[in-house]
Amino acid sequence: MQPDFMSAADLPWWRGATIYQIYPRSFMDSNADGIGDLPGITRRLGHVADLGVDAIWISPFFVSPMKDFGYDVADYCDVDPIFGTLADFDALVAEAHRLGLKVLIDQVYSHTSDAHEWFIASRAARTGDKADWYVWADAKPDGSPPSNWQSVFGGPAWTWDARRRQYYLHNFLASQPQLNMHNPAVQDAVLAVMRFWLERGVDGFRIDALNFAMHDPALRDNPPAPDDGRPRTRPFDFQIKAYNQSHEGIPAFIRRIRALTDTFDGIFTVAEVGGDDAAREMQLFTHGDRHLNSAYSFDFLYADALTPALVCRALAQWADDPETGWPSWAFENHDAPRAISRWCAPADRDAFARMKVLLLLCLRGNAILYNGEELGLTQVDIPFEHLHDPEAIANWPLTLSRDGARTPMPWDDSADAGFGSSSPWLPLGEDHRRRSVARQQNDPGSILSATRAAISLRKQHAALRHGAVEQCRADGDLLSFERVAGGKRMRCIFNLGPENVALAKRGGAILASANGAGPDALPPYGALILEI
Repeated sequence: MQPDFMSAADLPWWRGATIYQIYPRSFMDSNADGIGDLPGITRRLGHVADLGVDAIWISPFFVSPMKDFGYDVADYCDVDPIFGTLADFDALVAEAHRLGLKVLIDQVYSHTSDAHEWFIASRAARTGDKADWYVWADAKPDGSPPSNWQSVFGGPAWTWDARRRQYYLHNFLASQPQLNMHNPAVQDAVLAVMRFWLERGVDGFRIDALNFAMHDPALRDNPPAPDDGRPRTRPFDFQIKAYNQSHEGIPAFIRRIRALTDTFDGIFTVAEVGGDDAAREMQLFTHGDRHLNSAYSFDFLYADALTPALVCRALAQWADDPETGWPSWAFENHDAPRAISRWCAPADRDAFARMKVLLLLCLRGNAILYNGEELGLTQVDIPFEHLHDPEAIANWPLTLSRDGARTPMPWDDSADAGFGSSSPWLPLGEDHRRRSVARQQNDPGSILSATRAAISLRKQHAALRHGAVEQCRADGDLLSFERVAGGKRMRCIFNLGPENVALAKRGGAILASANGAGPDALPPYGALILEI
């Protein structure tokens, strides 16, 4: 447990930080080609700084065929021309630092693009210095794949390659071959990539799909998963992922990452960890002071409803002791549907958004805001013929498109919403212009103003930024918990439902209120933060 007297100044910058995720294709287009880019991000950093956040996380901008929109990397150490140049990136970092923003970037170490020079060399022959940089295996005697493993995006996780007359593993698209992270030379190569960006001034990394980084070398079949009543839209859903991911060797690789980042000052690392065993793996990947600083999972990102029980259960996963890592939380991101389109009725969206952002900023851990979340953006319904998302195309219509959360950021209510192109790569949401930054900028009742206020509140109170969480209680739609630090205690109370909730008489100074909440009652989606 952190000593009670410790202030934010005594802790690393990232502990309790608010991080703003930027999806570069959709943030700001500086050259009118329909795709957002690095100079566009730089141009709009003032808006991000005005929110009061501590850092930005930029989704992939590396050289890529864009079959999975940058998560299929063809060159880890260069910028794809659609996003700009390395000089543009350096200018972005310089401007972010001038504004007091740290810069985090994505790293994808479980796989590359099949256009990466490493894979081209690996598939050329079974001999050579990169022959075993990817996961290759012979066919079974009947010609079938080496194991029954299934791809996240649908179909077998093995593809036959005629050049080597072997199968290669891909946990995602067939064009995303799996790196063989058991090979020390591969680990050395990706650590060199990490050093390249550290030396360019980045302040940390969000590591994608880290629990997919290593597989079972024996290639044992995954066992069938029992039917738990959840929808099964892909073959992947029918298996317990015991052997294609989550290998026990991953923490040793993480320790190598930590040894490198510790040679630089103030570096923050956070892992994305999905799957049925995410809670255990997040603890493992962040344990003690030799692993990553933080991790986040999909506790909220794919939840059908935001309930008090869900919040208390998620918070309970992270004990407040020196050996347990520090959590990060996201309600939205580029892979998940917009939260206010999942969690409330259309008529309640604005009220819900104001409550939701205050809740996120009161949770113990880092808060990750996705671009547009501060505006209350809704999920956009993208017709099949306009889809880009390969997962949605492959599993149509049972998988909700990720494209609906990746639409252009609305900066004003002009024809192109200030995005910079009249023909953006994805259509603007029908209601997004009226939710633009310009529309909300000077409105004290707007979701944007509520977001700024919630971030400011967090910064002003050590209990909210890095304090302990106690007494999390779920009573119907009523959620309450306390945050404690430096001898100060704050009670956080939220109504997650559409009906009024009466409160017992409560003392304490009101520090924040959402949607007209008072000490005696919470209106629908009301919230109250008290210092007690």
